[in-house]
Amino acid sequence: MANLTVRLPAPPVSWQVRIRLVAVCLGLAVLAFLAFCLGVGLGDIPLGLGEVVGALFGQGEQGQLFVVWQLRLPRALVGLMAGAAFGLSGALLQTMTRNPLASPDMIGVTQGAGVAVVAGMVFGLDSGPGIQVLAFAGAVAAALLTYALAWRRGVTGYRVVLIGVGLSWVFTSATEYLMVITEVFQAQAALGWLFGNLNGRTWDQVTPLALALAVLAPLALLLGRSSRALQLGEDVAVVLGTPVQRARLALLATGVGLVAFGTAAAGPIAFVALAAPQIARRVAGTAWPPPLASALTGAFLVLAADLVARRVIPDLELPVGVVTGVLGAPLLLWLLARARRA
Repeated sequence: MANLTVRLPAPPVSWQVRIRLVAVCLGLAVLAFLAFCLGVGLGDIPLGLGEVVGALFGQGEQGQLFVVWQLRLPRALVGLMAGAAFGLSGALLQTMTRNPLASPDMIGVTQGAGVAVVAGMVFGLDSGPGIQVLAFAGAVAAALLTYALAWRRGVTGYRVVLIGVGLSWVFTSATEYLMVITEVFQAQAALGWLFGNLNGRTWDQVTPLALALAVLAPLALLLGRSSRALQLGEDVAVVLGTPVQRARLALLATGVGLVAFGTAAAGPIAFVALAAPQIARRVAGTAWPPPLASALTGAFLVLAADLVARRVIPDLELPVGVVTGVLGAPLLLWLLARARRA
């Protein structure tokens, strides 16, 4: 599809609209909304698509409204927003590092959140807001440590990835040690969280995540110019007047904030931050992961994986991270093979 050029006489500005990218975003939004409604309608009391949409607008029987708004809507909203946060975070980090393998799963941010949460469970913290605070703190601490160790008169994407991969294994080993020394019941609870899970989500998880997205998502879109400049290479970015180190720090901080809040609400759902930007880039036909399309792809992936997790085995709801892991592992192998050829 050709691009559409839009010009305004006053003030004299012009920009290009990528018709294919707009069409892809609209299609992904429709798919995500459809998966969202199917997830809300799924349960012991099944609801049709029309009943779900009506209940979302306050129409229907009182029992249906209670089931939708109190029991099922928080789960679907957490899946939607966490997927969007992971997809957008992955797009920012992959653009910053110019590496398709750079994602919170690969550079230690997710593992930092995991070790903090497991440590809290080992020392008696059961659930609730405390778990969310620990997950957020662990993710931020892991990102700061990665950035500090990668600093050498500045930070390059190559060093961030290498340091992050090393730290991710350190955090994984620490998590496994804590799982060994803790009680069986606590280990089971920690294991359920570590897979990434939407079961039992409530409005307590929805509100902080919604506020974080309201602040960080527009900021990520505003950083689009800097991210595109970095995608062209550090030397070109400097020539274009981009403050490279400040731009990298802003992109890293925004991406880590998104994944920290997403992980705090839904757990470390594997491979979404890695896969969503690459899928969106190829579907949209762009040279870099498009932020909005990556967010919509992440939201659809999590919601669709949750539908599969709830239906693949009768009378058993799998953690959503199990399904995304099965789907994401082949993509990781394919990206590694392409990186080796390149």
